[in-house]
Amino acid sequence: MSLNHPIVEQSFAIIDREIGKHNLNPSEYAISRRVIHTTADFDYLNLLEFKHNGISSALVALQNGIPIVTDVTMVKQGIKTLVGKTFNNPIIAAIDFADVALPGKTRTETGLLKCWSKYPDAVYVIGNAPTALIALCECLKKQNKIIPPLIIGAPVGFVSVIESKQALKQLEIPQIIVKGRKGGSPVAAAIVNALLVLAKEG
Repeated sequence: MSLNHPIVEQSFAIIDREIGKHNLNPSEYAISRRVIHTTADFDYLNLLEFKHNGISSALVALQNGIPIVTDVTMVKQGIKTLVGKTFNNPIIAAIDFADVALPGKTRTETGLLKCWSKYPDAVYVIGNAPTALIALCECLKKQNKIIPPLIIGAPVGFVSVIESKQALKQLEIPQIIVKGRKGGSPVAAAIVNALLVLAKEG
């Protein structure tokens, strides 16, 4: 039984027809196609970057019920349904861990630092806050023992966004990055949902 709603499958068929030939492997394409379905933006066929065996590492982690840490609640809400239909991974929104921001930091960044201390081996999903992604990269640079199974770097916007993605790219950590300024919570959630389907059906 497919985890996808019939309308989603119809949309995928339309996307397949419009894209035609491409250079992505089946798993990369499944993720890109779901993001395109979510955004109606075909640029994502070329904007997603998959590095350091991020997909295969994430599939194993999800199947084993590893926690998923999101930066904001919107990403958490966007993956909750499919998590419930697949592996029931704990989902933690970093922003919920910080009622007040630490001096000089955002609430999301503050919450992310707390999540890192509690869930260092989680799948990390950043769809909104570049400050949280930068903080996570700084934590990883300070140690080399713990390697998360996947970091999704998909913050959107203009301030510190490209810098945060560059910081992630410099780390030899399993990762999926949205290149440039595009991204956002719906995109980050779509990437996770595609991974959940691949992990369940694979």
